[in-house]
Amino acid sequence: MTSSPQAVDLLATLADIAPDSSLARARHTRQAATEHSQGSYDALFNSNENLQDFPLAERLLLAQQIARWHNDIQLGAHYAERLNALKSQNDTPRGHYSAALAHAERLSFKPAHATAGHLQELVEAGWSLDGIVTLSQLVAFVAFQSRLLRGYRLINGHTVVDNGDFPVGASFWRTDATTHSGKQAPKAFTQDELSWEPWIAPKSFAAFTPEQQATLTRFGHADSDYFRLLGRNLPVLEQRTLTDKGIFFTSGGLPRQDRELAAAVASKINGCIFCASVHARKAAQLSKNPQAVQRLLDTAPGDIPSHDQEARWQAEIAFSAALSATPANANARHIAGLRELGLSDLELLDLVQSTAFFAWANRLMLTLGEPFIPS
Repeated sequence: MTSSPQAVDLLATLADIAPDSSLARARHTRQAATEHSQGSYDALFNSNENLQDFPLAERLLLAQQIARWHNDIQLGAHYAERLNALKSQNDTPRGHYSAALAHAERLSFKPAHATAGHLQELVEAGWSLDGIVTLSQLVAFVAFQSRLLRGYRLINGHTVVDNGDFPVGASFWRTDATTHSGKQAPKAFTQDELSWEPWIAPKSFAAFTPEQQATLTRFGHADSDYFRLLGRNLPVLEQRTLTDKGIFFTSGGLPRQDRELAAAVASKINGCIFCASVHARKAAQLSKNPQAVQRLLDTAPGDIPSHDQEARWQAEIAFSAALSATPANANARHIAGLRELGLSDLELLDLVQSTAFFAWANRLMLTLGEPFIPS
């Protein structure tokens, strides 16, 4: 089954970004992120490569529901329109769709509550390991999409759905003493280096074709259990990796330490100790302000992570936290405050994209495996 032709830049269409606008120019400056965000969508919804056991109708039906959970009316309508256009629109989802829906709801609202047992439930419901990876990528990607769209609309001065106007507190996180396999688990957010182990088997490097091995090697993924697990759907992983690089490894705009800070904030809101350790450490190194970063990490569940920060970081943390909530409640007041502090449209774009990407990354890390303290 093939999909209907889509706009080259779906997000620009759904966010109503005029081609001559300042935001359009900023997105052109970040062309790699723009191109590969669309490429990630195409790999999930305009391709059947590695997706034979996950029909397009089920993918679209699930994406429609996830968009609704995130309270994004336009995004939900887009997926509903594509679903209705399929000739097989009256097909009944297979029996294991209900297990996928439960997985999607957990990833959307409470990813830090995921356990290895939940993945076993998917296996018992008939999901292959490749299918579980693709399913998780799809749920996490739509979470990313919805936050990009809200951020773009706010930068452009467009109206967004009112999801409340309240400070977003830090999330619950798992505090088990040991991992599923018995390794020592971190109980608190830290700037120390951590390791991560999967709950389902990654592919061995030898199981990939020579061409696929070259792709993994090019991105430095060959020796990583995490990336060889995501490599069960390599086209999606490739586009996701290029999106990541386009957001974080580009010059100008928001300083790199502030992009890393946004990643750490999203991880704090989602309860992802592993991602927070990586990006908090980078933010601390680049800003030369490890104490401020540690104050963010030390925020207790329910407390406000922007407290006791200098003005610019306080505003950025508050915005990133609000954009990371489900549904997101970042609003025009946040953007106005950031503009008053001198952030340009390109800097605002970088802040939005850095935060939104970790709506994607955290949901994979939290629900496909867990961190441990290396010995």
